[in-house]
Amino acid sequence: MHPTPHAPRRDRRTVSGSAPVRWLLIAVALAFLGVFLVVPLVAVFAYALQKGVGAYFAAILEPEAWSAIRLTLLAAAIAVPLNLVFGLAAAWLIARFRFPGRDVLLTLIDLPFSVSPVIAGLVFVLLFGRQGWLGSWLLDHGIHIIFAVPGIVLATVFVTFPFVVREVLPVMQAQGHEEEEAALSLGASGWRTFFQITLPKVKWGVLYGVLLCNARAMGEFGAVSVVSGHVRGVTNTLPLHAEILYNEYNLAGAFAVASLLTVLALVTLAVKKYVEWKAEAP
Repeated sequence: MHPTPHAPRRDRRTVSGSAPVRWLLIAVALAFLGVFLVVPLVAVFAYALQKGVGAYFAAILEPEAWSAIRLTLLAAAIAVPLNLVFGLAAAWLIARFRFPGRDVLLTLIDLPFSVSPVIAGLVFVLLFGRQGWLGSWLLDHGIHIIFAVPGIVLATVFVTFPFVVREVLPVMQAQGHEEEEAALSLGASGWRTFFQITLPKVKWGVLYGVLLCNARAMGEFGAVSVVSGHVRGVTNTLPLHAEILYNEYNLAGAFAVASLLTVLALVTLAVKKYVEWKAEAP
């Protein structure tokens, strides 16, 4: 009886690569991050402060900038809760049930990822604009959607609704549903089962999805630009206000406004890492 031959030992250098190759890859990665991430971030704050701190705060505190900030916060405050409710409902439905059209629903959820935001904005114009399918009826009833706040909210909701469901769905599928079935068999209601068993198990996925949804809602440009009409002080969000200032060669003001969005991105990144750390903690 022949002894079982041992598996050949792999050369550790073959698996991990030689030291020069590792350092070369690290250098390339750091150079890429520096050119495409660090340098633009530094440039934003450098241009924003090039005329001094007084000019920086003057650009942020002017009435039109405050109007853009309020509208941005309003759109996010409406879009994020709506997407949270939709995301939880859709993730629970897809993870727990098999039904006709399930694959179609999954495809539709990913639609904003594959459609240009500009095209999404044009669709809303074709639906609700003055010459759109529903435009005449809306005007007859005094309802303004395009070039008004409702259009901005609709566009924001559309481009952000996949984020929550796409973060919660994998977590629900990985957790299984045995505990939920046990609770229901013991007489717990569906709502109580959801809030006391399902939701606590997916809370970190929910927070992560809400975080990404909020960041995209505040930074959305393409779809909002199409439906807003660029009415200064009325339908301009922060990204649109920054574009207007830049086109007027007010670089300090444009980058001051852009710095607010940059700070939002940095805060989002920090909170994202915290959520990931808490989710991985035992």
